[in-house]
Amino acid sequence: MTSSQFPFPTLPRDFVLGAATSAAQIEGHAPGDGKGPSIWDAFCATPGKIKDGSDISVACDHIHRMPQDVERMQWLGLDAYRFSFAWPRVQPLGQGAWNETGLAFYDRLIDTLLAAGIAPHATLHHWDLPQALQDLVGGWQSRETSRYFADYAAEIARRFGDRLVTISTLNEPWCVATLGYEMGQFAPGLKSRKAAMQVSHHLLLGHGLAMSAMRAIGPRSQLGIVLNHTPAVAAEKTPSDLHAARIADGLDVRWYMDPLFRGAYPADAIEHLGDDAPRIESGDMAVIRQPLDFLGINLYTRNWVSTREPKIPAPAPHGFNDMGWEIVPEVLTQHLVRLTRDYMPPPMIITENGMANADVVDADGAVEDTPRVAYLQGHLDAVAKALAMGVDVRGYFYWSLLDNFEWDSGYAKRFGLFRVDYDTQARTPKASAHWYREFIANHKRSR
Repeated sequence: MTSSQFPFPTLPRDFVLGAATSAAQIEGHAPGDGKGPSIWDAFCATPGKIKDGSDISVACDHIHRMPQDVERMQWLGLDAYRFSFAWPRVQPLGQGAWNETGLAFYDRLIDTLLAAGIAPHATLHHWDLPQALQDLVGGWQSRETSRYFADYAAEIARRFGDRLVTISTLNEPWCVATLGYEMGQFAPGLKSRKAAMQVSHHLLLGHGLAMSAMRAIGPRSQLGIVLNHTPAVAAEKTPSDLHAARIADGLDVRWYMDPLFRGAYPADAIEHLGDDAPRIESGDMAVIRQPLDFLGINLYTRNWVSTREPKIPAPAPHGFNDMGWEIVPEVLTQHLVRLTRDYMPPPMIITENGMANADVVDADGAVEDTPRVAYLQGHLDAVAKALAMGVDVRGYFYWSLLDNFEWDSGYAKRFGLFRVDYDTQARTPKASAHWYREFIANHKRSR
């Protein structure tokens, strides 16, 4: 894969290039290490929830292979690595006693990254809530979980805030609330819009309480949150499509951005929800609207909104990925410009962007994932265009370092720069890994 085929975008000298993972998707379990079960362990054990019938008991076995995986990051030349703490690994019940064995794993991971010259960026909650809290109070349906989360955040900041470059409170609260509590697609598998909207509020409340608790500790880390955005685009300029796209935007982008930056939920979304709108207590919005050091944005595709029957299909000039998501790099540029215009956010980081691709393995074992290289190059170029338009973006983390457990899809969908053979746990760098490595090396030469 050559730079002439996929030319290297030009980014600022201090722009951070990394890759990302999450605990539940790669770590696996280590018998006897004191980790408690998460809601994803329970979800996987429920027949029919995971498409291939798999679970997260082994995943990529990162818990045992972490040093070698960091060596792979070093081979790529990564500036930074984004990972998540597994809350039930460090605090099995989600409250009370800490698991020192679990905490020691992250201590080793952080030190190993620093020794390799790779900056550690951490997320506190990437969906694997302790099952004990789900059983005790109903998980994020309860305000109690928001308070427990703040206690957890403070402990992580106290122990690791001297070495973590950034700490994100939540990863993609929309997915937790909507996919987990409304659609039943993700753990814990509930199907109630009313519950989901209350969960969304408690997640944001937990974020605000956690920010205050961490600020009181005084970590060196920059503190923020990671939101997933899927910009809604009306298929036609009809009143029906425009209204539907506006509501979709209100429940996706503005539902989380407005409380964080304006101190209120969007009025049109509240009106649309009616009786399903969340209960908000006095002072909640002030707690949520905490100053952020950075804003993490995860963006993969757009939401093509058509109210016709049959619906007008998305144009997909660049095709679709293996998840069925339309590939539209230009939307990343447009959306970053929109966020800057509408919210004047702090510096932004692209904390996730990537492509699921049905990789083709050659007879010699090489993985020629040309579509992923095109996706990667196209989206990095989209970031460069946003920067040229005055957007303050400081870094890009490809999702994901490794093929991994892709939630309800199990292990069938592959996002990784490294192909994982789940039978042997062998890792093979794909063509995209080689291209990214060359791109990073070229970028470092320009510094």
